[in-house]
Amino acid sequence: MSVFAWFASGLIIILGLAYLGAAMQQWRAGRNWSLLRVTAWLAGCLLLVQALAPGAMLLAHHDFRWHMAQHLVIGMLAPLALVLAAPITLLLRSLPVSAARRVTTLLRSAYVRFISHPLVALILNVGAMWLLYLTPLYLASLESAWLHAFVHIHFLLAGYLFCWSVLAGPDQAAHSPSFRCRIAALFLSIAAHSVLAKLMYGYLWPRNVPHDPEQIRAAAQLMYYGGDFAEVLLLVALFAMTFSRRGNTRQADVRANANG
Repeated sequence: MSVFAWFASGLIIILGLAYLGAAMQQWRAGRNWSLLRVTAWLAGCLLLVQALAPGAMLLAHHDFRWHMAQHLVIGMLAPLALVLAAPITLLLRSLPVSAARRVTTLLRSAYVRFISHPLVALILNVGAMWLLYLTPLYLASLESAWLHAFVHIHFLLAGYLFCWSVLAGPDQAAHSPSFRCRIAALFLSIAAHSVLAKLMYGYLWPRNVPHDPEQIRAAAQLMYYGGDFAEVLLLVALFAMTFSRRGNTRQADVRANANG
């Protein structure tokens, strides 16, 4: 576990510095790149480094409350911050044209279009939580360092994918599902988190784990309230981006009519 923690922390630091370097390259070239996006990326990286630090990993392994707090950071809060940083757009701006075209082709592939649909991303994200806590998978992850690492990686990627699919930006989405579809996926996620938290609190899932009932109930409460907080942040971001896009569209229409 400590090997994964050190490796993950080092990789996150490298990605944080790489993003910062790419943003500085944009500024030196006279191109605009929002400082808020840089802040969002660094905040997301900082959250992940804190959550995946060796000490935090050890606490989360033995205390279910720490595990749930770690899950909220890795699977919900950090992904939202990283998505808001628009890393794909920055990557495409920084790569040579030929490499950028290959990345664009990948992003437009049928596979990416499928997994980035909000309902598919919802299943990958929240469905995996139900699988983890309502089956013996959580206990197995405590006994296998590799499985434990895989669970963390999955929730980070699934959380990022879900936030990106719901927001459909600021990086351009592989396809653009309707606003109704995206907000429906978000509200389904809120409901699924709430129901799972209540099942865990009432029936003490996951079963047969080395955690006492008080820890499980406290963790379930953290999932319930912490999950709501993270999803409200995602909801706020969704409405803010939607209104911003509509405002930009109206301004473009006004300019077009004035020029015409």
